[in-house]
Amino acid sequence: MKDLTKNRWKFVLIPALIVIAGIVLYIVHGGFNFDVEFMGGIRMQINMHTDFNNKEVADLIQEKTVDTVSAKVQTGDNPQVAVIKTPPVDETVKTEIFNALKDKYNLSDDDLLSVSSASASFGNEIQRKALLYTLLAIICILIYIAIRFEWRSAIMAVIALAINVLIMAAIYAITNIPLNTNFIAAMLTVVGYSINNTIVIFDRIRENTKSRKKNETISEMVNRSVFETMGRTINSTITTLITIVLIYILGVSAIKEFALPLIVGILAGAYTSIFIASTFWASWKESDMKAKAAAAQERKAAKKNK
Repeated sequence: MKDLTKNRWKFVLIPALIVIAGIVLYIVHGGFNFDVEFMGGIRMQINMHTDFNNKEVADLIQEKTVDTVSAKVQTGDNPQVAVIKTPPVDETVKTEIFNALKDKYNLSDDDLLSVSSASASFGNEIQRKALLYTLLAIICILIYIAIRFEWRSAIMAVIALAINVLIMAAIYAITNIPLNTNFIAAMLTVVGYSINNTIVIFDRIRENTKSRKKNETISEMVNRSVFETMGRTINSTITTLITIVLIYILGVSAIKEFALPLIVGILAGAYTSIFIASTFWASWKESDMKAKAAAAQERKAAKKNK
């Protein structure tokens, strides 16, 4: 049986590399690709009827608008559909933007497929609530696990959750997927799903702790517990992924923006539950037991010397 606890730092390498890649591309992209829901502003979808260059369209908008509006331009589900995001502007500027593209690409009024807007204050409120609800969920999970198991289990479970969230954020930075309410939904879904795997493993560790033999170390007991539950964790993860992968393959762009981080998050949740939360708990528990044993020996030796 492979000693998972001994190799615990090796298991941190994969999440660390993903997060580092996310940080690098976060800098390259100039931050997250915040959608209108988060940053506030205007989102326009325009059928260009031809392939186009994102930078050329953005430069044209900046040149032809009175306030030299800075716009982010992306390709929609159809490669000939432009998705244009700008800071909050009035109706006159919206008209200027469309007229500029209308003249350049010989468009008609029907080619303006959709226009949506959100105020900057609304975007700030969405960000605040997203952070608040995520922290609230993590605090509730921390309290629940601390009561059901012990405080070390709770801390390791929350650390594993934090790694999952960082990996998901890194995927958003790497793929430059628009960061919107889909991110909140995907993040909270992954938090709930991955903690379930962690609880199953910690529950088996608790059961095996009661029947642990004297010559069996904590690390050996944890390894045994992880392998006893690994089949269940892998099977439940695979069955969930089958559904979500199909949704990603068959879904439209908005669904894919939700499904991709969810796929990554569920994989990360299974990984951290098996290889990080339990193994670092075992190391921490053993260190604590050794410290208590050494303290007991010191007290015993001190009594003999009196």
